[in-house]
Parts: sequence; structure tokens; C-alpha cells
Amino acid sequence: MRPLRILHSEAATSFGGQENYILRAMRILRDRGHQVEAACQPHAQLTERLREEGFVVHTLLMDGPANYMRGVRQLRGVLRQGKFDVLNSHSRRDTMLAGVAGRLAGTPLIVRTRHLAKKVGSLMSYTIVPKRVITPSDYVRDHLIERGIKPEHVQVVYPCVDPDVIDAAPALDLRAELGLAADTLLVGCVAVLRREKGHHELIAAMQPLFAHYPQLHLVLVGGGSPGYEQLQALIAEFGLQGRVHLLGARSDVPSILPNLDIFALATHMEASGTVFVEAGSAGIPVLGSRVGGVSEMMQEGRSGFLADLHDAQQWRAALEKLIQSSELRQEMGAAGRVFCRSDERFTPIAMGDRLESAYYRWLKELQG
Repeated sequence: MRPLRILHSEAATSFGGQENYILRAMRILRDRGHQVEAACQPHAQLTERLREEGFVVHTLLMDGPANYMRGVRQLRGVLRQGKFDVLNSHSRRDTMLAGVAGRLAGTPLIVRTRHLAKKVGSLMSYTIVPKRVITPSDYVRDHLIERGIKPEHVQVVYPCVDPDVIDAAPALDLRAELGLAADTLLVGCVAVLRREKGHHELIAAMQPLFAHYPQLHLVLVGGGSPGYEQLQALIAEFGLQGRVHLLGARSDVPSILPNLDIFALATHMEASGTVFVEAGSAGIPVLGSRVGGVSEMMQEGRSGFLADLHDAQQWRAALEKLIQSSELRQEMGAAGRVFCRSDERFTPIAMGDRLESAYYRWLKELQG
């Protein structure tokens, strides 16, 4: 197969899970010999990150009618001049801008990646402007098919976690950093401090357990205001200042994960949930909400447990099983490590194989 020329577009200016997905996909495709470039806003954090890694990034403002018209003209020129085979957009705004530019430029394949779990409204940015769709889970794929998109037009490409990054992370003694005893049992949660990530539900579910298990502590990794301040108030209200530790945003998550005995995230909704795979790849048993694509990121009953979001008793029961049995934690952690490091779903090899397979198959279909 000949190498492809691929342009990814993204309108968002912040950097989160979606942007990380794009960055990892672009790295993998470049490593496989494809020419990969991006179109982003000039002030986007993704623009800076991609340029630091040597990618060509075409910058344009994407807000407002005047910027829209200018942007379509600019990207039409970029796509024509670069003779790109594939345009892969990632948000509604850039799909409607870059996708239209791709149509005008005659780009052979226009793909939209849908990253969100919430219900889709108009199908214009899935079936009319782009020609095919990528999703990060079967949960999102199934929803799009229910809305009328042809099954053969939607490909699942799971988020990528590189086991080498976790294995190469510098050693960290989190218990020592927090002044805790060596036999402290650590439950950890890594997520931006937004209400929908379920930190309040997790703390409320765990509150009775702290009294029964004096060695039990909870660490919350992630930043965000006013979430940080709200959680501080909740922790004080429950009198758990010595048992729940707010670490803020950290850049050393791969070093933190191996310190955890249990990973738990009571997310309200998730298209996929990369952090469950990161924890699983580090050999940590996981506990998650029975929502969205979370069930696809783990093996329920083997590498962890699922609990109904608003059933605190279910959460407590699952946590207690893991708290009481180091053997179960080790068994589930080992199962998660095997599952998350398999080249079927989550590794760089899996992401590269799935992306290439979709691009080549769809190009063949569309070019006849």
C-alpha cells in the first residue's frame, strides 16, 4: 500500500482527551510512513504540541462567518496544493469548515471522528459533509447506526495507550510524598475536576469505608476550578481532610499509577475512557460506572467491576471486595494488564492498524 497524505483538523483550543487522541494518532501514522499534517486554530494548545513534535500545522481562525469563509478558502488551497488523500476532522466546527473545503478541493476521503458520548443532533456533519465516520467505542458507533448511518461507514478506533510510556516512567513513592505509611491502601482517581466526572459520588460512596478501614486513603489527580474548591468543601464537610488527598493536575500520571491499589472513576458519561486503559495497562484493578463505552475499556468481573452510577451501595460493595482481598486485586490487575496491552484494541499497533484499514478500505470504495 502506498503511503497516504493525511490532514487532521481540530477547532478546539484547550487540550484534553480528544486532543491527546489526535496527537497519538498522528504520531502513529507518521511512524508508519504517512505524510501527516494538521489544521488548527493559531492559539490552540494542540498547535503548540504538534509543532514541538515536528508536525506541519496550518493555522486559521474558525469562529464567526468571516473567519469561516476565509478558512474554507485557505484550507481548500492547502488540500489542493498538498494533494491530500484523507481529511480527518474531529469536531463539528472544523468538520463544517474543513469538510466543505475538502469537498471543494476534491479530497478523495473526508472522515469525521466522533469523540463524544452524548446523543447526536443533526447528521449533517456525519453524512453530508464527511463521507465516513470513526468512533472511539462500539457504544458511540451503535448510536450513530441507530441514527441512520450505514454500519459499513463507521469504524471503531479505540484510544491508544502506549505500554512503553508506563514502563519507562520514573519510579515514584506516592505514599512517602504524602507522608503515609507503607501499608496504606490507595484508591486513586485521575480526571479533570468537573462535576460529570463523579468525584462527589465516589467520595460519598467511600465515606463509610474510611471508618471501617483505617489504612484506606483516596487520591484525586486532576485540576480545574471551581471543581477543586468544591471538592475541598465536600472533603471538609465529611471530615475527611486526612483521608482524601487532592493532588491537582500532574504531569507524572504514568509514575503515579503503579502506586495505586485500586483505580475508581464514577464518571457520569464517557465515550470511551482512556484512563481506565492506562490504569489497566499499569496492572491496577479498575472500578467504573456502567455508562457509555466504559465497559469496553475493561473486562467486567475479570479486570475490574462496573457499578450503577447512582447506587452508592454497589460502589461500596465492589470497593470492599477489592479492599479485603490483595489476591483479588493482584488477579484483576494482572488480567487488566494482559487485556490492555493486547494489540487488539488499545496499543499503538492496534490504533495504526485500525486507522490504516479504514482509510484504505474507504478510499478503495469511494474511488471505485
